[in-house]
Amino acid sequence: MQKLIRNVLAAALVAGAAPAALANEGGPELMKPGFSFDGVFGRYDPAALKRGFQVFHEICSNCHSLSLVAYRNLAAIGLTEDEIKAVAAEREIQAGPNDEGQMFNRPGRPSDHYIPPFPNEKAAAVANGGAAPPDLSLMAKARHGGPNYIYSLMLGFEDTPPDGVHIPDGKFYNKFFPGNAISMPPPIQDDAVTYADGTKATKAQIAHDVATFLNWAAEPELDARKSLGLKVLGFLAVLTALFYALKRQIWKNVH
Repeated sequence: MQKLIRNVLAAALVAGAAPAALANEGGPELMKPGFSFDGVFGRYDPAALKRGFQVFHEICSNCHSLSLVAYRNLAAIGLTEDEIKAVAAEREIQAGPNDEGQMFNRPGRPSDHYIPPFPNEKAAAVANGGAAPPDLSLMAKARHGGPNYIYSLMLGFEDTPPDGVHIPDGKFYNKFFPGNAISMPPPIQDDAVTYADGTKATKAQIAHDVATFLNWAAEPELDARKSLGLKVLGFLAVLTALFYALKRQIWKNVH
C-alpha cells in the first residue's frame, strides 16, 4: 500500500511540476556528475547514502519535510537501531489524547515518519518569506533530470545574475531553477558539514551525497528492482537456450 501511495504521489508531483520541468529543459544543460546507481548495473553507494542523510538531517531538514520516509526506514542505508532512535527523538510530535482528553507532545519514535520542521504549510511559508519549502520525499522523481537536477540546483547559485535578468528582492539567482529566481538561499558551502567517515566536505561532494540520498528517498527499491530484473533476464536467457537445444533435438533427423 505504501508503495502504491508513493507511486500515485510521484505521478501527481510530476504532473504538477510539468511546467517547471519544461522550463528547465529550455535552460542550461544540467550537470551530470555520475552516480553509483546510474545504468542497469548501478547500485546505491552505502557510504554516499549515509553522508547524504547527514546533509539532509543537519541542513535540509531545518526547512524541508520528508513525509514519506519513516525513521525506521533509515536502517536500509546503514543506520543502527540506536542511531535511528536518537535521530527520531531529536524532535517532538503531537500525540494523544491522554487519559484526561488532552493532546501532548512526545519525542519521535522509529515508527514515526520524519517529523517536519514546521507544524503546517502556512507556518512554513511564514517562516520562509511566503514560500513554503517543498517536501523532498519525491523530489528526485518530480523534477526533470532527477538527481542531476538536485545536484545542479545545489551548485547553481551565483551572486550576480547575468545582464538582463532581474531577481526580485528576497529571491536568489540560480541558473538551473525555472525562472532563475528562487526563494531558497544557497544551502551549502564547503565544510558545511563534518562527515563522520572523514570525507572532505566540498560543495560538490555535499551536493552529490544529498542528491544520492534524495534519490533513495524517492526510489528505495531501486537496488532490489535492478537485481530482480537481472535475475529475470538470466532466467530468460537460460530458458531460451533450453528451448533452442530442444528444437535442435526434435528436428535433428529432419532433412
